Amino acid sequence: MIRDNDVSRSLHEQLSLLIAETESGEQLLSEPKLAINLGVSRASLREAMRTFETRGLLQRKQGVGTFVIHPTGVFDTSLENLNSLETIADQLGLEVSMGDLQVAHRIVDLEMSEILELPENEEILHVSRVILAENRPVAYLEDNLPIDIISEDEVRKDFTGSVLDMLIRRDDIPLASSKCEISAIGATHDIAIALEIQRHDPLLVFSSLLFSTRGRIIDSSFSYFLPGYFHFHIVRRVGDQITPMQIGGK
Repeated sequence: MIRDNDVSRSLHEQLSLLIAETESGEQLLSEPKLAINLGVSRASLREAMRTFETRGLLQRKQGVGTFVIHPTGVFDTSLENLNSLETIADQLGLEVSMGDLQVAHRIVDLEMSEILELPENEEILHVSRVILAENRPVAYLEDNLPIDIISEDEVRKDFTGSVLDMLIRRDDIPLASSKCEISAIGATHDIAIALEIQRHDPLLVFSSLLFSTRGRIIDSSFSYFLPGYFHFHIVRRVGDQITPMQIGGK
């Protein structure tokens, strides 16, 4: 008797071989045809394919089909130090560019006013953009800043994709630290469109607060990463010594 986990393992092995033998950028057969060729149900095939999408080896385009991707460059970086994607790419010898950029003034709601410690209905600057690598979207970044930190004109004139780098280049706002929460979510409708993926596809999310040396929160950012293109790691100390910096992030 063939068990379900044996079928699943066999299907993953078949898909892995198929992907390895397919040129990057080539389209796979439609799901119905591929399911017939592999002798499995469409539901089983779709579930297995999602595993390879998460690894960045498959890309589904709504109404078009599924394409094979063989990433030649992966963002492999430590989390001990805060660096922009541009800086990491430069260190790794990878090429990145900025795609669609949106800059707008927004009125903060209750949640964002509490995050940025601003009065409700205060105006902030919202900056969102897509980061491209190997000619495809790999990250979607959002920053929310008090309007006295960076002006809309400044972003539109000199911006290449990193709010952090813009702040580092200036000497009037000394930066101290960043507090970051890491989670995994399914892509929302808008982010799925921006990253050219399916809604609910898995994404790695960094929700960060950037502090000045005076303890002021000057940026609330959300970074959404395609898992297959990013390998993050951290070196941890052995023992139970915890400093205030590790607790509060300031």
